[in-house]
Amino acid sequence: MSTQATVHQTKWWSGGKSPFNLEYGKVMMWYFLMSDAFTFGAFLISYGSIRFSQNFWPDPNVVFNAFPGAGHANLPLAFVSVMTFVLIISSVTMVLAVHAGHKGDKKGVIKWMAWTIVGGLAFLGCQAWEWHHLITGEHATLIDGKIEMIGQTMGGNPWGELVQGPELTAAINNTSHETLMELMHHQDASLTHEKLAAMSDPQMRGVLSAAELHIREKGPVAFGGYFYGITGFHGFHVFSGVIINIIMLIMTQKNVFQNKGHYLMIEKAGLYWHFVDLVWVFVFLCFYLI
Repeated sequence: MSTQATVHQTKWWSGGKSPFNLEYGKVMMWYFLMSDAFTFGAFLISYGSIRFSQNFWPDPNVVFNAFPGAGHANLPLAFVSVMTFVLIISSVTMVLAVHAGHKGDKKGVIKWMAWTIVGGLAFLGCQAWEWHHLITGEHATLIDGKIEMIGQTMGGNPWGELVQGPELTAAINNTSHETLMELMHHQDASLTHEKLAAMSDPQMRGVLSAAELHIREKGPVAFGGYFYGITGFHGFHVFSGVIINIIMLIMTQKNVFQNKGHYLMIEKAGLYWHFVDLVWVFVFLCFYLI
């Protein structure tokens, strides 16, 4: 009797089915997020190389110390902490939306997606206020031996080192009386008329100014370029995420996912939103904490 050996060939992947049981769109979203992470990483590495090659860099506790409605109160990093808290909470609401989608809870998805959109819009509003405050706010800066009032832009940085001693006295003497009046008002909105009048006295002018004014040199121009460039690029991602979430919300309301029998698109949108939140942690660390 002859025997014939039978060889069984196992087909690990015949096409049309993922060997790792992963949905195609989710894999592509991870690829996109990886490439985007490389982009943000390149920006932040470039920022770090420029920053640590400088002899001086603006102190974030001085630059980011304003708060809406707080006037001249010195509140370092208070406002950006609120921004960060809002974005983290929006990430939590996104997790709840994805969880509701896994259970097929349409009402839950709608509710938590709506709150995620509100959080994204709140963050963008906060960032718009911060930019407006930095650009339009005027700060006393030593330029060409005299004091001028400038704002923070990509071409001008008023956050240099403090000017003291004879250099400060000379700058005050070279500055017009009108500029000094404007500067005093910026430093202290509650100045009395008598105090302002004393500034007209040449003998009192230098003493009052040197004691009460905080004059800085111009800081590194690269600070503004990197700050507005990287935070603006992140803000664009947040804006894109809000648009995507609005589209997902409308599709949920129209039963698109309910008819498909799954809410995978909500999960993909969630991956993007969590990535945006994670990137902000690194931006917050680089610009506001270090």
